[in-house]
Amino acid sequence: MTVELRPTGVACNIQCQYCYQNPIRDADNVPRSYDLEAMKAAVEREGGPFTVFGGEPLLVAEEDLETLWAWGLERWGSNGIQTNGVLINDNHVRMFHQYKVEVGISIDGPGELNDVRWAGTLERTREDTARTEAAIERLCREGIPPSLIVTLHRGNATSDKLPALQDWFRRLEGMGITSARLHDLEVEGDDVGAAYALSHEENMAAFTSFAALETELSTLRFDVFDDMRNLLVGNDDQTTCVWNACDPYTTRAVRGVEGTGQSSNCGRTNKDGIDFVKAPAEGFERYLALYHTPQEHGGCSGCRFFIMCKGQCPGTAIDGDWRNRTRDCELWKGMFRHLEEGMLDAGMQPLSASPERAQIEGAFLDLWSAGRSLTIAGARRWMNEGRDLAAVSAGGGSHGDIPHGDSDA
Repeated sequence: MTVELRPTGVACNIQCQYCYQNPIRDADNVPRSYDLEAMKAAVEREGGPFTVFGGEPLLVAEEDLETLWAWGLERWGSNGIQTNGVLINDNHVRMFHQYKVEVGISIDGPGELNDVRWAGTLERTREDTARTEAAIERLCREGIPPSLIVTLHRGNATSDKLPALQDWFRRLEGMGITSARLHDLEVEGDDVGAAYALSHEENMAAFTSFAALETELSTLRFDVFDDMRNLLVGNDDQTTCVWNACDPYTTRAVRGVEGTGQSSNCGRTNKDGIDFVKAPAEGFERYLALYHTPQEHGGCSGCRFFIMCKGQCPGTAIDGDWRNRTRDCELWKGMFRHLEEGMLDAGMQPLSASPERAQIEGAFLDLWSAGRSLTIAGARRWMNEGRDLAAVSAGGGSHGDIPHGDSDA
């Protein structure tokens, strides 16, 4: 579970053309102030620790960031931030060191590969990209290498651009970067899709090329492939949130705290431009429906990868309707097949090809019907211990008894 602290909401210093937060900006739901004490109280209620998030969190006054991080270090022993890196200055770096701030940077590549992360003019966009690249290099030199989030789109991952992007990752590994998250483009409108979305064939070519690149690298990992392999073998206690049956009305892996102290959800599920208050109880109706709904009607019925994928993130659902499976089904199904083939060739039996799959699917359906969830690894532990999953679904155990697979969004 991650607490995302958003003092300035979705306010940002750049205007990424594809940003999933644009519906909130379009509705002008950008706060003009924040309350430090209200935010602290809300983080305490959520149980912390927290990552300062945005928009762009470095728009927060430096003295207020120091107040938050000093408190976070004292209370939980560490802090976090997710930033585009453009505004990082000497004082921020000092605070990163002093308050044990784990830094995540969002960037789509060097130079022109990052042009979609627009800053108003091409000249300013390239200048801001250069600042972000310099910040990454500096943090690596100073012993606090950031993790990266890279979104793949027509600006950086078509066949003519992939070699440059891959060479950049090789250089990043040499600097000390060890973790990168590859995002497929979250399409928030037809105009965004037409301008920036890769075709299915281009997406597959890009993702499979990075799976191949990873075998050449020594220390840098793309967590999406680790997640998918772990799901295929049922070792999924630590997989990221998009694979873990998220309720869009109360996102489990992300507990948002707004500048007023209001609780909210992961912004990827926000399609209406309104930060709705987090619902008090989880529901898993989406996953029960997807399991039974034919694929031609937006469901997942009959898919042997369903228990690993679970229809993927509701924020990427077909037509923006969380009741449907992800619009990127072809990509993820293709990648699961790709990784499955590698396992079979190596003499392994992935869960997708195991007779055990039906039993585990049944366990999930029972628990989801009871408003609870678990990981594949958790289901196996319960079954290996001879415990009665049906009894749990009828009320024989608390939600806390069920293992989760929570992680950052």
